[in-house]
Amino acid sequence: MDKQVRVRFAPSPTGALHIGGARTAYFNWLFARQQQGIFVLRIDDTDRARSTEESYRQILDSFRWLGIDWDEGPDCGGPYGPYRQSERTEIYRNHLQRLIAKGKVYPCFCSAEQLQADREEAAREGRPPRYSGRCRDLPAEERERRLAAGEPHVYRLRTDAVGETVVHDLIRGDVVFQNSEIDDFIVWKADDSPTYHFASCVDDLAMHISHVIRAEEHLSNTPRHVALFEAFGAEAPAFAHVPMILAPDRSKLSKRHGATSVSEYREMGILPETLVNYLLLLGFSPGDDREIVDRETAIEVFSLDRVAKHAAVYDVKKLEWLNAHYFRAQSPDVVVGQIWDALVQLGYVAANEVDRHVLAWIRTVVEFVQTRSRSAADLIDGMRPYFESVTAYDDKGVRKQFSDPATPERLRAVAQRLAGVAPFTTPVIESSFRALIDELGLKAGQLIHPVRLALTGVTVGPGLFDVIAMLGREEACQRLEIAAERIASGTIATK
Repeated sequence: MDKQVRVRFAPSPTGALHIGGARTAYFNWLFARQQQGIFVLRIDDTDRARSTEESYRQILDSFRWLGIDWDEGPDCGGPYGPYRQSERTEIYRNHLQRLIAKGKVYPCFCSAEQLQADREEAAREGRPPRYSGRCRDLPAEERERRLAAGEPHVYRLRTDAVGETVVHDLIRGDVVFQNSEIDDFIVWKADDSPTYHFASCVDDLAMHISHVIRAEEHLSNTPRHVALFEAFGAEAPAFAHVPMILAPDRSKLSKRHGATSVSEYREMGILPETLVNYLLLLGFSPGDDREIVDRETAIEVFSLDRVAKHAAVYDVKKLEWLNAHYFRAQSPDVVVGQIWDALVQLGYVAANEVDRHVLAWIRTVVEFVQTRSRSAADLIDGMRPYFESVTAYDDKGVRKQFSDPATPERLRAVAQRLAGVAPFTTPVIESSFRALIDELGLKAGQLIHPVRLALTGVTVGPGLFDVIAMLGREEACQRLEIAAERIASGTIATK
């Protein structure tokens, strides 16, 4: 029987969770869930100077917000803990001692100056700048003497410069590396701490990781990791390297292209359902030209052999389109909860509002505007005309819709007609409004567009007759009269 699938994601708590890291974590999570396996969250916090508790908490919070849960990790434990590398130093030291005893590693006493001189000599001779092996074959007596004297040293892994290492990548196929390009690399630093490569491989070994699914940038590290597993006498995990995420201009994605961290997307109003759907599309094809893929469906369709080999291109338009889909699909009651604090801050509603008529009206406004909104911020902006008087009007709209000298009288005529509409409901308002259009001998747009601008200050939005009904008779009539007066007196303010 095949061994249980165990995958891991190991972020460094030196900053916020990047979208690329979130994508890699999601692919690991999907693979684990599909294979009824285990998803391990491991924190790579060996860089004491740059790692912070704030970043650690933010990473965990970002995963929870995305709905990416883990089976083993620093907060929930597991059989192979601890799950923070800063707490695993003795485990690493024990593995180092095993390699020392087997003669797989050796101490290197070369100074930085000596190493630089060796690199310069190699460059002059046209050789690759690999470690010269100066300390590889020191006599045992000399090695012990220098260690006993406390000379600064690192430990290097003995590698084979002959032949090749073939990485059987589950996404890219076989990738061949010449062993001559891999020198005796450092596994233990002079400050008595493990290197990234050593700690990562020890943890993958000790935590029985079956598959390492990680970013393409780590592919060049893989021959070293294979060499470490061979030194431990252990089978290496299966490797899969997911493609890079590039900006639209195919440069490396950075802050100049917009948000890059999960927390930034969250602050922008992007929904977690949106972001995980978008992450799936960055380098994976669900098939059948599908773009809306919920989490459950993603688990069903995900497979490593359908992950693209080429780089994925970041597309903010697609992200916004997805967010609009998921935002509009939410229950209005859920949306009210999402925006309540913002409505309170804007003074649209009291924090402890209990009047059921007010609450029902707010829910109705949300439901009404939500169908045309792409995000919470978009929704709140669309709700403004129902809570605030219009003080300025769209500049382009004013030039186009308020330029006819007859506009003030037409707006007053609409106000007069609306004053007598009963009951004040959308169908009755529409019937009365269209009758007025016929009486004035106008085309529908000649009255509908100026009235919308007068009532909301903008030229687009939900159906006009719904807008009028939502505003109510008194407010709608007052806004029409005010706009007519401003146009007639030349005091229209634009935005």
